[in-house]
Amino acid sequence: MPNIICCFKWVVDEAYIKPSSSGKIDLEWAEYKLSDYDRNAIEEAVQLQEKYGGSVTAVTVASSDATKGIKDALSRGPEKAYFINDDQFENLEPSQTSAILAKVIGDQIDYDLIICGEGSSDMYSQQVGPRLAEKLGIPCIAFVNQLTIEDNRIIAERKTDDGLEVISAPLPALVTVLPDINSPRVPGLKDTLAASKKPVIEIDLEDLGSEYERLLIDEGLRAASMERNCSRFGAGPEDIKAFVEAVRKTGVIDRG
Repeated sequence: MPNIICCFKWVVDEAYIKPSSSGKIDLEWAEYKLSDYDRNAIEEAVQLQEKYGGSVTAVTVASSDATKGIKDALSRGPEKAYFINDDQFENLEPSQTSAILAKVIGDQIDYDLIICGEGSSDMYSQQVGPRLAEKLGIPCIAFVNQLTIEDNRIIAERKTDDGLEVISAPLPALVTVLPDINSPRVPGLKDTLAASKKPVIEIDLEDLGSEYERLLIDEGLRAASMERNCSRFGAGPEDIKAFVEAVRKTGVIDRG
């Protein structure tokens, strides 16, 4: 019966990302949500538990005000959560997130399988899962869309540019899953109420015994803009030549 860890991230809800008339984006009043990709990771962990038994533990690194994310994750099926939190963890670089996760998981949590989303809804770096596996010294299989466990091994079907690939690896191991691996359940009222009673182990910066300098700093956010000049041109060589010359005059392309 495998002990499964699912990692998740609490991110800004894209529905609240709207520019002002000046083009600036202010996230002060934005709502947050569980990263879409991590919902698949949690769902897959719970489905594997329902099939093979064992336990599911949710783990996140976040700022101290991300308590709603813990409740949301627990309402989707995990039995308990590790909340690694500090105000400095609001804008971590992926290498830092994976280092913190590796320290806590390696030192404090018994695991056979770690499941991560393929990326996060905000940065989508796709680095945390592979970096975490490297730091823990365990196999990593990325972009998985089907997963089974047999004889203390995982058998994963993953998507590649060339098609589908089936890989087997011994446990403990880590996988990152694609959105099409499952359809995440929607928690009901009973699930949300039950989540409030599940254990949450809090770990702060002092417990980690290390400093994590903020490497990513938002100097400002502006919405992308696009201006159209509505230039028209025909299909003939002279028409296309005239259009290219017009574009060159704008400085978009040069004569090189």
